[in-house]
Amino acid sequence: MAFESLGDKLQGVFKKLRSRGKLSEKDIKDAMREVKLALLEADVNFKVVKHFVNSISEKAVGQEVMESLTPGQQIVKIVNDELTALMGGECSRLEFNNKPPTVFMLCGLQGAGKTTACGKLAKNLIKTMGKRPLLVAADVYRPAAVKQLEVLGEQVKAAVFSMGTDVSPVEIAKKAVEHAKQHGNDPVIIDTAGRLHIDEQLMDELKAIKSAVNPTEILLVVDAMTGQDAVNVSESFNNELDITGVILSKLDGDTRGGAALSVKHVTGKPIKLASVGEKLGDLEPFHPERMASRILGMGDVLTLIDKAQEAIDEKKAAELEQKIKDQSFDLDDFLEQFKQIRKMGSIAQIIGMLPGVDKKMLDMVDTEENEKRLVHIEAIIQSMTKEERRKPQIIGANRKVRIAKGSGTRVQDVNQLLKQFAEMQKMMKQLSGGKQQKMLKRLRKFR
Repeated sequence: MAFESLGDKLQGVFKKLRSRGKLSEKDIKDAMREVKLALLEADVNFKVVKHFVNSISEKAVGQEVMESLTPGQQIVKIVNDELTALMGGECSRLEFNNKPPTVFMLCGLQGAGKTTACGKLAKNLIKTMGKRPLLVAADVYRPAAVKQLEVLGEQVKAAVFSMGTDVSPVEIAKKAVEHAKQHGNDPVIIDTAGRLHIDEQLMDELKAIKSAVNPTEILLVVDAMTGQDAVNVSESFNNELDITGVILSKLDGDTRGGAALSVKHVTGKPIKLASVGEKLGDLEPFHPERMASRILGMGDVLTLIDKAQEAIDEKKAAELEQKIKDQSFDLDDFLEQFKQIRKMGSIAQIIGMLPGVDKKMLDMVDTEENEKRLVHIEAIIQSMTKEERRKPQIIGANRKVRIAKGSGTRVQDVNQLLKQFAEMQKMMKQLSGGKQQKMLKRLRKFR
């Protein structure tokens, strides 16, 4: 999980402060030294660390904090505010032209995840805004880059424009924009070539593409796992191309977080999107305030609410409400609700967004084992006949053996699921019909 090590260390520092009551200047100085070391170990740019720690120190030794009844809490709030400011302050959205098509040009080093980011961005815009993006294969150097983009386009149901590998990337980009105008595609997402390192040839080509199509957004894809190197790369690309924003890839990996905490300060350009998983739907707007809260162990309830709203189908929720009223809730309904919850992400992702959950607690939950159980539950229900799902009480010993074999599980697993479902039915009978809709209304208020 992103920022795991940094988060653990910072939370440890502030736990000590909170336990001491009133603080001396020495307490704060010692704490800031630990914060500084934690940030440097997380591969945060040393200039950024110096600015960050100095800013916190100035505010932390103020009279208002020192004489507060809860100085430890006050300092956590200061750090939270400074972390948020460091990463951009507020969520920075993509810009779109008033007159389509909007052109997004994605650039970055080879291996940063540009092509995958193109596919993820297309899927995100189709899902959230109903757009008709055009993916453009302008990387004519990397073997199979064109094919990879075509496969991604098919997976996310987005059109792909390519002219092979014998045409110049500048010509491909120009023709792609013309094609988009004629066919009503918007935005145009250009996948440019990368190199293993920054060189003059790469930058000249990117400048030529920029000049030819005048992109609304030049988005630099940065591999979050490269730490300090990512910051140097961002600075170089920004100096040459004047990028408009950053997409952080692989933020779900075992990253130390240095890139996310340094890029905005060094380039002055915001992180606009972050890849939080391997699936094509795992691209999200980057919310600095939410990320700061997660780093400090304060959870990310707003993102959890967003995920819940995306996952919950209101029409199906109304149908479920009626079934609860009629007491006709069956295993088909159970499976449907189960699938909607799983759309929110893995157990680790969901639990990680709850306030006060640290790594030790996640380890105790044994999320990997629970993920396997969720897969087994789905397999067991899908191995039942329609009649068995409607009337689980008819499932006797022989049927249980058949279901267990069909789902690759044990009879004990089938028994456990049936027992859990029976308990759930009892609970459903106790629920009043309006509670599901009331819950949805409450969720909307938080958006």
